Amino acid sequence: MAVDQLSAPLTKDQAYALVDAVMERDDLALTASAHENEETGEWFFEATCDSPPDVESFSELARLTLGGDVDFSVDAIDPEINWVARSLEGLAPVIAGGFYVYGSHETAPIPAGYTAMRIDAAQAFGTGHHETTTGCLEAIERTLKHRKPRNLLDVGTGTGVLAIALAKRLKTPVLATDIDPISVKTTAENAEQNGVGRLIIPLEATGLDHQTINRNKPYDLIVANILAGPLVQIAPGMGRVADHGAIVILSGILEHQAARVISAYSRQSMVLRQKIIKKDWATLILEKL
Repeated sequence: MAVDQLSAPLTKDQAYALVDAVMERDDLALTASAHENEETGEWFFEATCDSPPDVESFSELARLTLGGDVDFSVDAIDPEINWVARSLEGLAPVIAGGFYVYGSHETAPIPAGYTAMRIDAAQAFGTGHHETTTGCLEAIERTLKHRKPRNLLDVGTGTGVLAIALAKRLKTPVLATDIDPISVKTTAENAEQNGVGRLIIPLEATGLDHQTINRNKPYDLIVANILAGPLVQIAPGMGRVADHGAIVILSGILEHQAARVISAYSRQSMVLRQKIIKKDWATLILEKL
């Protein structure tokens, strides 16, 4: 499949706002991100799209979101290169919430006292390096200090890092769902290499409207590290599948979006117990009343 990268220099706030707007739709991009050039300090919006990208639709969305024109550039991506893996290889291990996340390139010994997970860069989101993932790992650590949930659901599992963290700590099966079949396959592979293949149940599913999800409800711990827009959309489904007293951990939320997500889940009788802030990202720990 031919893939292109569409990009534009913007301010930090503009780049994040446009990422959020693009990811609210399912017809424009495969992925979208905002990042800073460490040498120049300049911020960029980037989107990976099927070739050719719909530049006019991007421009229209930018005008609606940012109030002005944006000069996008388009570059072809070599289909023979896994750019996700190339960009992430060599990353240092991550320590978060008592978990140690590392890649197969890492040769240093695993420090004592941590739950180790080997997660290599792949064509799916979640190596543990992003603030949303470290926030979730810390939220899991805080939750497990006081509870021992038995029916676990990971929505938007990506590489399976959160599901694997739960399975390793609790020795309990985790239903790990994602809309992306590559993520489902990656999760299964990562679960096997981390010794919890029998505990992770990978499932391709859109949202929470799937017979397997509903057959196994109610869940007493749910984690979902996706984006603010989709989290708001699936809030009613979360309310249906969460047990009374369940803990629901949500991330993929920019700090300024947290109030909207909290409001959506309050309508499902969920109250905010804790908020973890890492840079511009918020992780929410909610409880279903």
